[in-house]
Amino acid sequence: MANNNNSTTTSTQQAPKTDAGKTALWIDDRLGMARFARTMLNKIFPDHWSFMLGEIALYSFIILILTGIYLTLFFSPGTAQVIYHGRYAPLRGIKMSQAYASTIHLSFGVKGGLLMRQMHHWAAIIFIAAIVVHMARVFFTGAFRKPRELNWIVGVTLMILAVVNGFAGYSLPDDLMSGTGIRIAYSIVLSVPVIGPWLAYIIFGGNYPAAAFLPRLYVIHILIIPGIIAGLLVAHLGIMIRQKHTQFPGPGKTEKNVVGSPLWPTYAAKSTGFFFLTLAVIALLGGLFEINPIWIYGPYEAWKVSAATQPDWYIGWLDGALRLMPNWEIRAFGYTIPNPFFAGVLLPGFTFGMLYAWPFIEEKYLTKDHQYHQLLDRPRDNPLRTAIGSATLAAYSVMLLAGANDVIANWLHVSLNGLLMTLRALLFIVPVIVGFAAYYISKELAKTGSGKPTSRPALLVRDEKGGYTEIETEERPEDFEPVEEPVELPDELTYGHHPGSNNNSHNKVFLGAPSEKISDE
Repeated sequence: MANNNNSTTTSTQQAPKTDAGKTALWIDDRLGMARFARTMLNKIFPDHWSFMLGEIALYSFIILILTGIYLTLFFSPGTAQVIYHGRYAPLRGIKMSQAYASTIHLSFGVKGGLLMRQMHHWAAIIFIAAIVVHMARVFFTGAFRKPRELNWIVGVTLMILAVVNGFAGYSLPDDLMSGTGIRIAYSIVLSVPVIGPWLAYIIFGGNYPAAAFLPRLYVIHILIIPGIIAGLLVAHLGIMIRQKHTQFPGPGKTEKNVVGSPLWPTYAAKSTGFFFLTLAVIALLGGLFEINPIWIYGPYEAWKVSAATQPDWYIGWLDGALRLMPNWEIRAFGYTIPNPFFAGVLLPGFTFGMLYAWPFIEEKYLTKDHQYHQLLDRPRDNPLRTAIGSATLAAYSVMLLAGANDVIANWLHVSLNGLLMTLRALLFIVPVIVGFAAYYISKELAKTGSGKPTSRPALLVRDEKGGYTEIETEERPEDFEPVEEPVELPDELTYGHHPGSNNNSHNKVFLGAPSEKISDE
């Protein structure tokens, strides 16, 4: 009977007194979320700046969703022709599509509309840039190795969807530049052997320019692809949490632990601040730096093409490849493989196909490494991978440069054909040079070990003749950094305990300064 009374007393003492606590207890009684929440809050994230690249992509996507919701309230994807009578005087009385007219109205007739448009566009550029740089970091550090091949595949898919949706987004206003991009896309789809005409009819809803295409593209842009991206982001983060985060080698770091900061409160505070920093930068870009001024280009007309028109950078390499491709066509078995197929279909297919297959190619043919990996490589640790990645980036940089060959030729006052031939040569020369340079530099750097400065400083003394002599110095305590060992954590962790406290509970661990290092076994 005494035990029952004690149990009742204990339950009474532990009952929450605030409304928030009572609400949390009510939810936990029905969903049992306390253990899961405790586990998540104690999750460990490594402290390294390069891991923030993925967060930039995530936060940019959130900003894209928020600004996109605002834009959908005013944008109309209709292709019916109307006469513009809005606030922008230079376009008054001009016939244009409803899509173009609504975008002009959004820019000049809606309060904050232009700011939201430009923030949306800048967020898309940063979103894709962050994904690409993040994927490069994963590639060069070997973070795609076993057991993270599946998450690499998810990441590559996210990158493809982001590029496609970015292209769809800046094609919606139906201005002269975006219309030219859609016409190029139509030609690329049409160039697919055998099924090209049928595929183009299904996607575009008829012969170009089809009235059904913009409404279809609008649904794809605001609903289908963002939904898939959101689902893949959840899967990407879920797999990462399940498999633990990778980390760079260092004191106390092994293949069986993660050393870093707990999600709450350290990492949560950092991430919250970083989100608002990302938002501030995008807002600054949207407010001060003009991008995609469609009122200058004018409405799209199929028989017009603007000079010096380039797409956003993430499509620029494809545009450059189309420009660099010689005027070759193949005719066989009664079919013609048109010129755009090679640079517009075959090259992207090979590129993304190799990205999907790379973890398996490296594991089976290059390293023959079938072990599980928690620790990352430094790029110097795998010179061949570094060389291949560097050469590939160099090749696509040349293609990106070729996407603006007309602008460059005009700026440098050189022949456009001469520049085109030069870029064709550089497409084969630059990757070879960069690849060999990256390989040998990585080999040399690998010989230096960690690359950190020696613990004992060198003292150079200059003599009367101007020469230098190195003098050995004695070791000093400040020349060495203390090695931070990971702390073993029990199942439950309480923060805020300090040495000297009267609370001797076994589950309270002193974590030191805000830059604490703890391990998650």
